[in-house]
Amino acid sequence: MGIPDEQIHPVATGRAAETVAQHQSPQDLIFWSGWFCPFNQRVWIALEERGIPYQYKEVNPYKKEKHFLEINPKGLVPAVEYKGKALYESVVLCEFLEEAYQSYQPSLLPVDPYDRAHARIWIDHTSKNIIPAWQRLLMAQDKNNEDTARQELYEAEKKLSQQVKGPYFLGQDFSLVDVANAPWAARQHILVEHRGYNPEGAGAKWKAYVEKLSQRDSVIKTTSDTNKLQVIYNRYLCDEAQSEAAKAIRAGRPLP
Repeated sequence: MGIPDEQIHPVATGRAAETVAQHQSPQDLIFWSGWFCPFNQRVWIALEERGIPYQYKEVNPYKKEKHFLEINPKGLVPAVEYKGKALYESVVLCEFLEEAYQSYQPSLLPVDPYDRAHARIWIDHTSKNIIPAWQRLLMAQDKNNEDTARQELYEAEKKLSQQVKGPYFLGQDFSLVDVANAPWAARQHILVEHRGYNPEGAGAKWKAYVEKLSQRDSVIKTTSDTNKLQVIYNRYLCDEAQSEAAKAIRAGRPLP
């Protein structure tokens, strides 16, 4: 018998389902997706922002099916097949799309090399500081751990917000820094409802920033119905999830 996580709703719903239906035709780029995964949604947002042709294929990464493991030996979403060759890791894939589809505009990284490097620093900050604290708060099972994780999250978010030019990280242009953070903005309500989180705890600038991210059309178009997401996150809230991210948090390891 498989683990309970295998029994997730099998397909995207709501606006995300409409987006899936528009991307069923064969393309050079096959996007292997798990509708529920925020790391996965990063790539999906980038594809929609850039208008890159892709074929959407849903996969349940918990089942570790043979064909998908050949694409990504880690068995994790997101992954892509590009002209028959496989790639994975969300930030790597977003940067790959920048390089492989340069004729598709707008670009999500600045032209200037310094500005590109600056953006990458804050993508790295998100990956190493914001998301791990977010996950620790989500999975905390006692008040002390919850309070500590919440404060760590506020501090990490406040630090990034001080770099935001507004309304987006680079100003008017939506960028990969925004892509890196947007899926968690779309899931912020989970922490608000269950973990005493308030975006104002990270400051008014952060609150305005995540509100803008969650309202972005590419984010709305790649987010499934709240009730389906809640089922997924209920297992994290009671510390029963068996995702690789959940296992890493329990073990005190970096996220995979």
